[in-house]
Amino acid sequence: MKIISLHKKSQLQRKKAIQGDREAQKQIFNAYSHKMLGVCRQYVKDTYHAEDLMLQGFLKVFKNLSSFKDEGSFEGWIRRIMVNTCINYVKKKQYLEFTDEDYHFNGMITHNIENTSVEDIQKLIDTLPDGYKMVFNLYAIEGFKHSEIAKKLSISESTSKSQLFKARKWLQANYIKMNRIKDADR
Repeated sequence: MKIISLHKKSQLQRKKAIQGDREAQKQIFNAYSHKMLGVCRQYVKDTYHAEDLMLQGFLKVFKNLSSFKDEGSFEGWIRRIMVNTCINYVKKKQYLEFTDEDYHFNGMITHNIENTSVEDIQKLIDTLPDGYKMVFNLYAIEGFKHSEIAKKLSISESTSKSQLFKARKWLQANYIKMNRIKDADR
């Protein structure tokens, strides 16, 4: 019963926001902005740019709010807008370099990844070259298939697959380096 009343409240809030009710828009923004900033931050290193992209994304959300048909998650719909806003930004402002470089690492991962902080993981992801990072985020975090990534980024599926493979190798190698440095500091 409680879920149904929450859903109706959310629908009413969206309806008011569509009609230009600033308070309803503010409530939607406050409810989702923290998570959506995290989404944008996955695609750009600079927090200020991520915040700007989030705000641009919310402008698109409110502009297109009437097109949300209550089919699926409202948060998921907002997230998709944020991801597409970030992809468009990266494609326009930066040259996405898809590289053929190969990164090797020797050794086993001896540290428990569960003991690694979210900040350290984000720092590792930030070290990825832009092409690797974009494909990694779209595949591993957003759940896109390689065919969808290829279409969004105007690359081949095999390029998407190889960039993901290389991103994983890059992350493993840099994870090992990060932990060796931490061990040496202890």
